[in-house]
Amino acid sequence: MFAARFARSAIPRAGFARSYAVAAAASNSVKPPVQLFGIDGTYASALYTASAKTNALDTVDKNLQQLKATLEKDLKLNQIIASPTLDPQAKNAIVTELQKLIGADKNIENFLQILAENNRLGLLKSVIDKFEVLMKAHKGEVEAIVTSAQPLDSRTLSRLESAISKSAFIGQGQKLRVSNKVDTEIVGGLVVEIGDRTIDLSVSSKMAKLNKLLTDAL
Repeated sequence: MFAARFARSAIPRAGFARSYAVAAAASNSVKPPVQLFGIDGTYASALYTASAKTNALDTVDKNLQQLKATLEKDLKLNQIIASPTLDPQAKNAIVTELQKLIGADKNIENFLQILAENNRLGLLKSVIDKFEVLMKAHKGEVEAIVTSAQPLDSRTLSRLESAISKSAFIGQGQKLRVSNKVDTEIVGGLVVEIGDRTIDLSVSSKMAKLNKLLTDAL
């Protein structure tokens, strides 16, 4: 029954991301605020365009945040939706259950069904993260994630925020938000992610480059 309702919707079943990407490019009034890359970025951009056309951006964003919170709490659910061997009946059952969590928004309904049909449910959390990037850009916010081997103190973060805010990465009128993520594997230094850009100043990256130079020279 769910699939039948989806078939009757205004949004085509096949080629959801492709068709909406084309529609976004053809329209001057509806266009993602920043360009994203990767399959997850394509789906997020398509969902953004579809939601903007129906004036449902805030509703879709709220619903996706609900889904994200559920995925973060339920590790078993993450494993299930990431399985490449799910049959169509199982996929529809998962979509139905996810839909119950957030209500009957048509954009989300179509989006989840297409992910299921294309065996991309495992990308759900990643797509939600990319949609967050689009929504922050839509609101004039730019998030910078600074990854370090050890937690950074507030003074260091403040200095980084000041430096980044004066860079070419931040446009006039945009609001910068800086957060710190800890990853001991980078050994030292910093990795700065601003939107879809990455500035890798980590010790591990420098070591990898040095090792490659030495290997190529032998």
